[in-house]
Amino acid sequence: MRARTSRLVAAAVAAGTVGAMAVPMAAGSATAAEGEPPVRFMPPNTVLSEADPADVGLDPGPIDAAVAQVRAHEELPADGGYALYPGAVGLMGYEGRIVATDASGDALAYGDEGVPLPADERVPMREDTIFDMASVTKLFTSIAVTQLVEDGLVELDEPVATYLPAFAANGKEEVTVRQLLTHTSGFVAWLPLWSRYPDEESRIAAVMAQPLDDPPGTVYRYSDLNLITLGVLVEELRGAPLDEVVADRVTGPLGMTDTGFNPTEVDRTAATEYQATPPRGVVRGEVHDENAWSLGGVAGHAGIFSTAGDMAVLAQALLNGGAYDGARILSPQSVRQMVTDFNTEFPGDEHGLGFELNQRWYMDAMSGPRTAGHTGYTGTSLVVDFEADAFAILLTNRVHPSRSSGSINVARREWARGLAYAQGVEPRRGDDAWLSGDANATTSTLTAPVDVPAGGARLGFDLYLDTESTDPLHLESSADGGDTWTPLPFTVRDRGTATEWDGVVAGSGTRRWTQARADLPAGEILVRWRATTDGGYLGRGVLVDGVVARGPGGTLLDGESSPDAFDADGWRLVNR
Repeated sequence: MRARTSRLVAAAVAAGTVGAMAVPMAAGSATAAEGEPPVRFMPPNTVLSEADPADVGLDPGPIDAAVAQVRAHEELPADGGYALYPGAVGLMGYEGRIVATDASGDALAYGDEGVPLPADERVPMREDTIFDMASVTKLFTSIAVTQLVEDGLVELDEPVATYLPAFAANGKEEVTVRQLLTHTSGFVAWLPLWSRYPDEESRIAAVMAQPLDDPPGTVYRYSDLNLITLGVLVEELRGAPLDEVVADRVTGPLGMTDTGFNPTEVDRTAATEYQATPPRGVVRGEVHDENAWSLGGVAGHAGIFSTAGDMAVLAQALLNGGAYDGARILSPQSVRQMVTDFNTEFPGDEHGLGFELNQRWYMDAMSGPRTAGHTGYTGTSLVVDFEADAFAILLTNRVHPSRSSGSINVARREWARGLAYAQGVEPRRGDDAWLSGDANATTSTLTAPVDVPAGGARLGFDLYLDTESTDPLHLESSADGGDTWTPLPFTVRDRGTATEWDGVVAGSGTRRWTQARADLPAGEILVRWRATTDGGYLGRGVLVDGVVARGPGGTLLDGESSPDAFDADGWRLVNR
């Protein structure tokens, strides 16, 4: 390993801000953000083993569908060009069991200038193929920083300049460690360090000297510079290079033998881009990110390589509260803090300490307040669902041979959705419940006639709602046989809290049944549940169960005993 801690001293000299190292501060508080749902953990001695999905209560159908969908993206388009990615390895874990692992396509498929290789020169993808994890590296750096907090060497709300005096340059003296971890520092998103500066020392000095684009804490902007800085902070306080720190304190204790910077088994690695500028040819076994490459392959924002199996161990260690197979890398309190949303002032950009939270654009139906993860530019992703004790890992070489093939978020969503849908939702009453559907850009209706007496009636039903905000459920009534429809206001009661809705509701985050009530107008009416989805993202959908309408004279509609009373268009009865 190279001695790299001297880079900070050289950077400080270049920036003209050499100063004495401050005395380490006490560890920061691990209290969850106000209103944050609690995160529970599995037993710390949980060790992964394999199981068929059905053996742990999962429906294998959605998992099989996800496998087929991920593989389909490896097909070359009919009009020419590259596939979305040449190959992939996907892995799903549930309640301590690995329930799906699939390797498909090629780890190496193209040569120089993106020319397809002959079949006998291609390298097929394997379950243990090593991938450039790109920005998933940020999670390892964040864990290393959190370990510093545990050891009392860092306080989250202390200025970064307390530990890296050079960082105070150009108005950054108030930026805190927490703001770097949550991408609220005000830094610019990216700098071309590799091409603008001649060596590692000057590149680090440029980060230390870079001014902010916005005052700290006023904006969310995802920035590689945040984690590059934190990587330097880890090196400075540990007195060792970042790759050694991660190996000694994270991957080594967890037994992640295929995970680290600058891999030595190049033949097992998935190729990434063919690069003419800089002139690197087909990049394989070296980090794809040019800035990380120019920093010797070791940086806080990119550079880690790993396998699906090793990432599964990390995911399970997080679900276990920071421990795996007798080794502990974090306390439960620290893991809870890493997956607590500290970005409540920036809705839609939920973020813990390094971890992204509740991001439906790649977590899909696994998303929720207690779901954490990250993606990598090379085509990698990790989703950890603490509520379901589940994780989904999808690793692809989507930048091979070109980064212009497009986003693979659709594949990430399909893989996560497969695991989420395999879990299903237990009906609230009886053997089945009505499900609105599981497709984008659709409208589905569930309609039932009710003859309401002059005194009116009360409609009640159980409601399970897990949708994005733009996929609403409408409750409506019609007094003219369905020619026109009127919103039907209703109340949703959830654990003692009642919320009034004007006939339209959407949302997610609870993953539990609630109780809905509405007053029905007198007359021979139709009641309709209308669910609409846009072309964006999906959740677990809308489920309705236990529909009952009662008037002064008794029961007018009982959905449990008379399911044939409903006219379902797009809705279907499901038993899980």
